[in-house]
Amino acid sequence: MPYTPTPDQPRRTVHAHLEADVTEVAEVVLSVALAGAAADTIDITLNGGALRWDVVAAPHATRLHLVRGVPAGRLVVDYRAQVIGSVPGAGPDAARDATDRVTYLRPSRYCESDALASVAADLFTGLAGKDLLDAVSSWVGQHLAYISGSSRGTDGALQTYLGRQGVCRDFAHLVVALLRARGVPARLASVYAPGLSPMDFHAVAEAQLDDGWYVVDATLLAPRTGMLRIATGRDAADTAFLTVHSGRVGLAGLSVHVLQEPWLPDDDLTALVRLV
Repeated sequence: MPYTPTPDQPRRTVHAHLEADVTEVAEVVLSVALAGAAADTIDITLNGGALRWDVVAAPHATRLHLVRGVPAGRLVVDYRAQVIGSVPGAGPDAARDATDRVTYLRPSRYCESDALASVAADLFTGLAGKDLLDAVSSWVGQHLAYISGSSRGTDGALQTYLGRQGVCRDFAHLVVALLRARGVPARLASVYAPGLSPMDFHAVAEAQLDDGWYVVDATLLAPRTGMLRIATGRDAADTAFLTVHSGRVGLAGLSVHVLQEPWLPDDDLTALVRLV
């Protein structure tokens, strides 16, 4: 009997397609698979021939695909998944609490919380808990312009603060840096986001309160309750969908499609939301 999606048990269908031109033998890492034990498939080919890869387990149930010795040619990646309800094994790991606190309070490559400490103190002194999360998200959302192509891959939170524009990863980096500067562990998560327009990979911040980790998305571009975790880390250095370890690879095309049935959920902006 066919499955009929319900609001309590939605069906989310994911398809990510990536093409890249390899011009010098390369080693690449793909971060496109859902975290946890998802019902999914991935095809990785070069000029139409299948390539071999290794699955690498990373923190927070992240699953990476490592492809070594990719010769010159057109690299094509097709990832598909179907999720009913939540993804087993993709939720928070309570055993990591102490490690997470140390890791996600430190400044990192794209989240220079130390450089933004005085800014955060001026803007958010006296706030804590959910009030602080709301204030940071609101400030970033109101003071940054979302402009596609406005930032470089090497820009961090400090440059975003100064430039006052960026894309989702820039919004998330600034949120993370400001929260860390106020003593709140914060991290970046890459996600599939039903309802996102234009559809693409999406990046959000997560902040730790006493009872767990909660999504902070200053872009307000998609309902938080529909998002599906891909990778989790200090910043985009840990969560990029394509990382080139060696060789030369140029992105030639990318498309992402995510559908949630029977409908998109509402997003109550006054509520705390956990990412599955």
